[in-house]
Amino acid sequence: MAQLNITLNQDEILQLLSNNREDAFKSLLTECLNGVLQAESTEQLGAEPYERSVTRSGSRNGTRERQLNTRIGTITLAVPRHREKPFHTLVFENYSRSEAALVTTMAEMVVNGVSTRKVATVMETLCGKNFSKSTVSEACKSLDKAVNEFKYRPLEDRYEFMYVDATYFKVRGEHRIGSKAMMVAVAITNSRKREIVGFEIYDNESKETWKLFLESLKKRGINDPKLITSDAHDGIVYAVSKVFPNTPWQRCQTHFSRNILSHAPSKYQKAIHAELTEMYNSTTIEEARKKRDSIVAEYSDVADKAMECLDNGFEDAMTVMALPEEFRKYLRTSNHLERLNKELKRRSNVIGVFPNEASLSRIIGSVLLEINEVYSLEQILHIPKKIMSHLEDYTPSLIMIAKEQQRLLAA
Repeated sequence: MAQLNITLNQDEILQLLSNNREDAFKSLLTECLNGVLQAESTEQLGAEPYERSVTRSGSRNGTRERQLNTRIGTITLAVPRHREKPFHTLVFENYSRSEAALVTTMAEMVVNGVSTRKVATVMETLCGKNFSKSTVSEACKSLDKAVNEFKYRPLEDRYEFMYVDATYFKVRGEHRIGSKAMMVAVAITNSRKREIVGFEIYDNESKETWKLFLESLKKRGINDPKLITSDAHDGIVYAVSKVFPNTPWQRCQTHFSRNILSHAPSKYQKAIHAELTEMYNSTTIEEARKKRDSIVAEYSDVADKAMECLDNGFEDAMTVMALPEEFRKYLRTSNHLERLNKELKRRSNVIGVFPNEASLSRIIGSVLLEINEVYSLEQILHIPKKIMSHLEDYTPSLIMIAKEQQRLLAA
């Protein structure tokens, strides 16, 4: 390796420091790095400038200017040029690594809910370089590879239960702003952990789009979960019956209660809610049905529409009763997914309107990837493995429920 000697004149240094310290440090750094470049040139050519040597392997051909962005501002370096072979330097190679780290940092800030405008301001303060909003947005494209690998990965685990839901984001397109539905699926594996198994963007929630989404999960490896929990959107109910005909649908009890209470007079809502909670906590389906009949008998004269809603949706909301009691509190609602959607909204609020679908997929996909990494470290179902291993014993009764749901849907 070539010896690097940099001579600094004391009078020049003192003169620089007496004027503008920022300019002084820029000048000193420029002097040092130009010395590094000359030392690299000497090492590669095997000779000093104008030196006659048997080890010389080429000749110099002047210099060219090249800018380098540093923490104290942009400096201009004199990069040597060689005649016979190109000049190589580690100065800009190291800069490229630092630039890549900077780009990654900007992207991570956006993913964590910092607006592109604020990111640009912070980076300008730290680096002494101006970053426009568009530059920050471009930096986020570095996330694409990781997001796509996560989004389209094969699903090779054994997925026992699944939750599905959709949330909406504002996206600019075709010279107007519209809402896009992002569908998300979370599954529970045989090892009792949560995993985000899929997400996709569609123009709306319909029977067809939900069917496409569930089919994409099936192609990637989801094979007949024991139960799928969601709200009562017609598209979900239809898609589950078509794509996973052997899987029964569990209507989210939280959403079901909201549906019932929305039809009840306000002065009765608190009492009805308490009765519904007691019904959900029944030990057996027979006990739950008796409790339902009791609620209907008590409130049908003052909240007839609410009681009609309860009667019509009861069986779908109590599908989980076909499973052991240890599973029910985890599977009877889609609250896990509701909390996930709230976190997606929190991260996206500072963005407001996404410039396009690709941007939405990139940012929200990165958030989902981050959350999934947290899921991989925790165990959601505090259930002994021996109980999990006996799930197959309940498959016949679950399939019977699925077939009955399909019959009623067709009717």
